[in-house]
Amino acid sequence: MDRGRRSLQALNFFMADMQAGVGPFLGVFLLAHGWRSGWIGSVMTLGGVAGVLMAAPAGAWVDSSRHKRWLVVIPGACTVLASAAILLSQSFWPVALSQVATAIAGAAIGPAVSGITLGMFRQSGFARQTGINQAYNHAGNAVGAGLSGLLGWKLGLPAVFGLAVAFAIASIASVLSIPRGSIDDRLARGLGDREHSEDRARGLSVLLGCKPLLVLAAALAFFHLGNAAMLPLYGLAVVAAKQSNPATFVASTIMVAQTTMVIASIAAIQLTQRRGLWLVLLISFASLPIRGMLAAHIIHAWGVFPVQILDGVGAGLQSVAVPALVARILNGTGRVNVGQGAVMTAQGIGASLSPAIGGWLAQLHGYGAAFLVLGGFALPAVLIWIFFASILRPAA
Repeated sequence: MDRGRRSLQALNFFMADMQAGVGPFLGVFLLAHGWRSGWIGSVMTLGGVAGVLMAAPAGAWVDSSRHKRWLVVIPGACTVLASAAILLSQSFWPVALSQVATAIAGAAIGPAVSGITLGMFRQSGFARQTGINQAYNHAGNAVGAGLSGLLGWKLGLPAVFGLAVAFAIASIASVLSIPRGSIDDRLARGLGDREHSEDRARGLSVLLGCKPLLVLAAALAFFHLGNAAMLPLYGLAVVAAKQSNPATFVASTIMVAQTTMVIASIAAIQLTQRRGLWLVLLISFASLPIRGMLAAHIIHAWGVFPVQILDGVGAGLQSVAVPALVARILNGTGRVNVGQGAVMTAQGIGASLSPAIGGWLAQLHGYGAAFLVLGGFALPAVLIWIFFASILRPAA
């Protein structure tokens, strides 16, 4: 188990940069090649829509597969190859198709890693190990962003792609070093152990009849409708105001947020054990309106600290609490990973619309107005979470 644990932690450290490729730097790269914010947001939305459509099928694939490690290897390699297309052409359709391919390939990676973790550590250890996974993942994101910013500044975007390739190779080596026998495929999908072979997975209709899952999905959809565009749009706002070097500023936004997420992931473990998952998610939802107000009034290089620290709080807490809550809600159904995919679909619906809404708002009414509107989208999430507390608290 120690070998598998170390390999899983290494996988989470390296895989974020493999998944993202040149994605975090896409906005400023296209801006430098004459694109406007509305079209940048639109092309990101196309990729988001593709990810939404694939999230639930990918989760179902993870549930049924006995080769979960390869559901990380193959999509990860495809993601890196798709990112390379942006270097060859900056025309609309090559960039759009690259984003679509990246989203489709990446849809399986999150549920696959969640399934591997559940299969190795069972329900009793899943929430804690997910928190540890996310701490390593955010640390890897911060290191990758720092290196990408340095390489992008010194050598240009092709060097950022080269770093993504290196992280992909390390991710593939890490996941393949997890012993196959350490992953129990029944436990990984939320069923009992091998001694209880009479257990069978329930039909997919269990997702539609699960009220806590539906409430969680609705709240996350509103949150990500506001959250997804905030980071790339803030980068565009500061760069357009000529307040910072594009590559180094984008890297700094990611580094500040990801460093905060490491702390938030560890804090989420302790807060979950003491107060439960409901409060953890309420705090995460409430962070976005404050972040939107700050972003609207601090369009300056130093604003990255308060704006992105709040991003780290919200996303860091959710990265631990959401998978843990879905696993608890669907425990015993055999549909945990398709449930993870369904929740990712709800998140993706909001996230895929967010860049287009934010981009056109910024183009037509200015960046300040865009940030206020995006932050306001989280208020329905807070209200939903409080109103349905009686349904959610038993599961959380």
